[in-house]
Amino acid sequence: MYVRDAKNREEVWLLDAIEAMGLDETAFRSRDYVVAVDEASGEKAGFGRIRIHRPDDGDDVCELTSIGVLEGWRGQGVGAHVVERLVEYAGDQGFETVYTLTGEGSYLAQFGFRRIEESALPEPLRNRLEDKREGVDPDAVPFEIDVDEFQLPERLREAFKRAPDGRDEASDDESAEDFGIDPESATYKYDTGR
Repeated sequence: MYVRDAKNREEVWLLDAIEAMGLDETAFRSRDYVVAVDEASGEKAGFGRIRIHRPDDGDDVCELTSIGVLEGWRGQGVGAHVVERLVEYAGDQGFETVYTLTGEGSYLAQFGFRRIEESALPEPLRNRLEDKREGVDPDAVPFEIDVDEFQLPERLREAFKRAPDGRDEASDDESAEDFGIDPESATYKYDTGR
C-alpha cells in the first residue's frame, strides 16, 4: 500500500468516488489529489485533496478536503496515510498551518488537529465553512494543525503496512473508465460516424 499523486486519467474515478461518498467537489482539479493504492492489485483504496486559497489581500491558506476511503479499505490506516501525505505536501509548499472544515473532527484529533473558533479562521475559509454547512457537511467545524505537530499513531502505520494484498482479485488491466470513457456510448477509435 502506498500513497501517490493522482493521475489525470483518474479524474472520472475520483469524481465518481467523491459523489458516492457525498464529499465536496468544489473547484475540482485532479492534480490537487493524492490516491492510496494497493501495491499488489493496483486497486485504489482512498484519496484526499489539498486546496490552496489565494485571497487578494493576505497570505495563501491551505485546506485539506474531500478525504475518503473506500468501504472495503476502512480501518486499515489508509485515511491516516492520505492525511499524512497531504500535510507533508502542505509543508513542502511552505505552509506552517493547515486547516480543515469537517464534521469528523474526532478522527483528525488523533493526528494533532485541534478545533478552533470560527472567528480564528482565515477569511477565505469563513465563507467556505458556510458553503460547506449549506451543502455536503452541515456539521462542519474548523480544525487546524501546525505542520510540524502532525503525528501518525504507530497503530495506524502498522495497519497500513499490514493491509491485505488486494481485494476481490482486482485486475491490473486498465479499463475504459480509467480514461474517462463510457464504454456504453463510446464508438470505435476510427469510427468516422458515416
